[in-house]
Amino acid sequence: MAEGLVNHDLAGKVQAFSAGTEPSSVNPLVIAAMKEAGIDISRHRSKSIDEFADERFDFVITLCDHAAESCPVFFGGTRRMHMGFPDPATVKGTEEEKISFFRKLRDQIREKIIGFLSAQEG
Repeated sequence: MAEGLVNHDLAGKVQAFSAGTEPSSVNPLVIAAMKEAGIDISRHRSKSIDEFADERFDFVITLCDHAAESCPVFFGGTRRMHMGFPDPATVKGTEEEKISFFRKLRDQIREKIIGFLSAQEG
């Protein structure tokens, strides 16, 4: 979600990559919630942080508590920060309750991360 939002909202200004300590498949309801916002992430895949071991970034932003604790230090002098969000893997309920959760999460991520990155540019 965060990768899709940043790359959509800040296209040409910022490039985001998303990875996890325990990558899994992209939830179809996440894809649906993003599509409602006009963002197609249907071809996104869950990536491991190992894929980025040799990369350098301006920022590494962790989104869940587990990632904040286990994110490796191999990102060198990169500024790291944690922006906590509810873990989407724990969502329970009906399909409508789940997509409602993902809509709220999408909007929270957009407000917090896009707001932060936009402020860094100015």
